[in-house]
Amino acid sequence: MAKTSSLNVRVVEGRALPAKDVSGSSDPYCLVKVDDEVVARTATVWKSLGPFWGEEYTVHLPLDFHQLAFYVLDEDTVGHDDVIGKILLSKEAITADPRGIDSWINLSRVDPEAEVQGEVCLSVQMLEDGRGRCLRCHVLQARDLAPRDISGTSDPFARVFWGSQSLETSTIKKTRFPHWDEVLELREMPGAPSPLRVELWDWDMVGKNDFLGMVEFSPKTLQQKPPSGWFRLRPFPRAEEDSGGSLGALRLKVRLIEDRVLPSQCYQPLVELLMESVLGPAEEDTASPLALLEELTLGDCRQDLATKLVKLFLGRGLAGRFLDYLTRREVARTMDPNTLFRSNSLASKSMEQFMKLVGMPYLHEVLKPVISRVFEEKKYMELDPSKMDLGRTRRISFKGTPSEEQMRETSLGLLTGYLGPIVDAIMGSVGRCPPAMRLAFKQLHRRVEERFPQAEHQQDVKYLAISGFLFLRFFAPAILTPKLFHLRDQHADPQTSRSLLLLAKAVQSIGNLGQQLGQGKELWMAPLHPFLLQSISRVRDFLDQLVDVDGDEGAAVPARALVPPSAIVREGYLLKRKEEPAGLATRFAFKKRYVWLSGETLSFSKSPEWQTRHSIPVSHIRAVERVDEGAFQLPHVMQVVTQDGAGALHTTYLQCKNVNELNQWLSALRKASAPNPDKLAACHPGAFRSARWTCCLQAERSAAGCSRTHSAVTLGDWSDPLDPDAEAQTVYRQLLLGRDQLRLKLLEDSNMDTTLEADTGACPEVLARQRAAAARLLEVLADLDRAHEEFQQQERGKAALGPLGP
Repeated sequence: MAKTSSLNVRVVEGRALPAKDVSGSSDPYCLVKVDDEVVARTATVWKSLGPFWGEEYTVHLPLDFHQLAFYVLDEDTVGHDDVIGKILLSKEAITADPRGIDSWINLSRVDPEAEVQGEVCLSVQMLEDGRGRCLRCHVLQARDLAPRDISGTSDPFARVFWGSQSLETSTIKKTRFPHWDEVLELREMPGAPSPLRVELWDWDMVGKNDFLGMVEFSPKTLQQKPPSGWFRLRPFPRAEEDSGGSLGALRLKVRLIEDRVLPSQCYQPLVELLMESVLGPAEEDTASPLALLEELTLGDCRQDLATKLVKLFLGRGLAGRFLDYLTRREVARTMDPNTLFRSNSLASKSMEQFMKLVGMPYLHEVLKPVISRVFEEKKYMELDPSKMDLGRTRRISFKGTPSEEQMRETSLGLLTGYLGPIVDAIMGSVGRCPPAMRLAFKQLHRRVEERFPQAEHQQDVKYLAISGFLFLRFFAPAILTPKLFHLRDQHADPQTSRSLLLLAKAVQSIGNLGQQLGQGKELWMAPLHPFLLQSISRVRDFLDQLVDVDGDEGAAVPARALVPPSAIVREGYLLKRKEEPAGLATRFAFKKRYVWLSGETLSFSKSPEWQTRHSIPVSHIRAVERVDEGAFQLPHVMQVVTQDGAGALHTTYLQCKNVNELNQWLSALRKASAPNPDKLAACHPGAFRSARWTCCLQAERSAAGCSRTHSAVTLGDWSDPLDPDAEAQTVYRQLLLGRDQLRLKLLEDSNMDTTLEADTGACPEVLARQRAAAARLLEVLADLDRAHEEFQQQERGKAALGPLGP
């Protein structure tokens, strides 16, 4: 059995942020931290006091995490970024409501001197002799302390309080990872029992010392179970200062999912029920276990459930059958073909997630060249007269102010100059579209044609069903927000964002087959209509070719992984440090190299075309961690620690362009090496230079690591491997939420059949099948309940035995 913990985090938007620039605006971005680890950074939204990010992250976590933090900063391209405010969410606050958090939360002020991070290692003993009681506090070491000095380090010492007594350790200079190994003894004074408090401070030669954090233990804890081990540092107890909205607010969606994933055999009955649903005859669609699951799933849970179900069926080679099943149910209950798949039903969400899981490389191949051009060329384009900036051309070219007509003609030429290659790339992509997607669209095409055979529907409905997914839910959203589809590392600036919006509207009109051209409020799009109509005539031919495919789904989709081990999951230029730079200054020891990562190797070369490559087997990786900026006086550096056949450890240092790229590489490398045995529990976040580690100042190269590793912290991604047990656990959890409703609605006494038939329109035979399916589901849920309880009892038994148990 495995325990898993993951956070679904969505940084939606901000409002009423304070102005930090002389222009009366700000350039805000948000850092997301889990305890002391930065796990994500949103893009910067330029010139905005009400930024919209809409960025979503799935963060896989260690089970013992404590808090989630959001820091909003104003990006400064010249000096240091200005901190606007923060939001701290404890694990308890996140789990208070099973649905998580979805609300506006005011930002609080950030006092740099009060920011606390890191842990301290202590061993406490309570002794008694002829003179009374004595407390012996062994202060061993601390790690990951906050940097308080301009050098990025601190000069830490510990101060121990017990009652009216206090003692201090020595001060260790220029480190965030001090090793004291000092024993401090304090005598109990008369009076009530006192708590033990250990404070860490940064020593300053001039001015007051800076607080680094504290831990405190009650008299009861000291007496019954004296503390021994690592303890997370806390700030001084005080109410979190709420700025009352003066610093603005963030709209956040946060949900923590903690699960015990049972062995595969426990989920087999549930998985078989779901598989039977899609393999059964069409007349049983409305009475299958999967149909009941769909009815029990609320709208806000459908996307997560859709993703897990698609992955579960992909792993069985039945994703096409699953989508076909949902399509049959959707078209059967749709009366007006114009509303087909327009809602956020499980069918719509499942097809949408399927396209992302299977088609993301295809999307990148089709759209990335033109999207990159739009970002790089930064052309001004506008067709809406109310938004035209006629003075813009004059400021740029000094040729005088153009007329509105001239601006429209120029913009039209630029737009069609981008749209043409986009449309050509899409229309010419039939052979590159994944076979699994083409088979799914073929089934969709056939079901819609069967449901709406009337002559008035034949022309467009079967095409609109496919183009509604491919153009409206796949291509157009990716053009509008390229960062959310990993086409770009940053959000667009306002001007580029407007250009992308115009392009997305055009692609959306093409996907709608021109049904709404000339209607609505956007008549200013009329100059583009001739180009759109010409493109629309090509769409039907493209869709006909797309669904003209033979073959079975099993051959189209790998059974156990979305990405084969040999496939490249990440690549790009990084700066790589030479293994042993002889006499070179630190900065010159890093050389530009092109890097490829697959499930099998991490490879380096001078350029993508260079034939000679140096490779590291992924199976040799033992840790992938950040490196302190002070180690090389360089930002965004990570280390890959590997172990050779003789057991010796080697470290490769890689520098990324920015924190986003760093997070993505860290996550990709950690996931690729996740199955590896003998992972390191600790490593050095510094470098061994000048005969000592820059982090903890240890003089031995082989000294044990001073900071714990974060191999469990990764970002969820479309290329993550399939995990059928975890996916089945999600389905089980969803069914648990609807179990009472299932009992109430479908397991009533048979004399209520007449009432149910009147309410649902179902015949008695269908109601009987629904009742039987519900009974089977409830039986499976009861079995899984028992399995979870048995494993929990085993865990409690092991915990009671302790480390000395058998």
